[in-house]
Amino acid sequence: MLLFPLAYTVHLSFQEWFASSTVPPHFVGLKNYWDMLKDERFLKGTVRTIAYTILALGGEVGFGVAMALVFDRTFFGKGIVRALFLLPMVATPVAIALVWLFIYDPATGVLNYLLSLLGLPQGLWVSQPRTVIASLVLVDIWQWTPLVMLIVLAGLATLPNEPYEAATIDGASGLQIFLYITLPLLRPYIVVAALFRGIDALKTFDIIYVITRGGPAFSSETLNLYIYSSAFEYMHMGYSSAMLVVFFCLVGALSVGLISVRRARS
Repeated sequence: MLLFPLAYTVHLSFQEWFASSTVPPHFVGLKNYWDMLKDERFLKGTVRTIAYTILALGGEVGFGVAMALVFDRTFFGKGIVRALFLLPMVATPVAIALVWLFIYDPATGVLNYLLSLLGLPQGLWVSQPRTVIASLVLVDIWQWTPLVMLIVLAGLATLPNEPYEAATIDGASGLQIFLYITLPLLRPYIVVAALFRGIDALKTFDIIYVITRGGPAFSSETLNLYIYSSAFEYMHMGYSSAMLVVFFCLVGALSVGLISVRRARS
């Protein structure tokens, strides 16, 4: 189920084949890979994909750890607030994308309306190249921060009490306890959460496709969207397969890197 599609994709990446043509696939060697190095849309799409992943991952890990520390404490209405906080994670990506599309609407969107009430400058958000990636990253952070929070919260529940008792007796401050005890003990859980979210963020397709379809002017076209466009709009299956092989290597490199960090820190 896994090996055959992967092997066939690698095989097809060395072929020249337009699915809309009657000409059968024929071997062209490394031509498709060489063409990628000269393809501006591919190169910019790769940079956007990496930037999107880094920004989304950083925001989700930061906010996820912070929210886990909040929900690790006892306060009134904790169960209700936690349930509400988890709702974005269980909603379908297309529904979330449509809701945020309405929120970001420059004319009738809720975001610009709230900014106008506060006397703050309004924006075009997903309608201009300068802010579109940041706006899409915000949607990803809003949806998937709860997942990071759940993983870190599970880690907090397993931490031993002895180091905290010793630190309290020694007069350590709350910040020192967090930096030198909590954070090092939580590092394996944070890396696991980063691994899951890093791979998913790298492969994000539905949110971006529904909100912008890669626009405006390809300014939000990630590698996923370009591969989809090349395969199912231009029907260039050989070239698309070569890009998929590169994308697979990119995902694999991220996975191996995060797993290595986890092992080194365990």
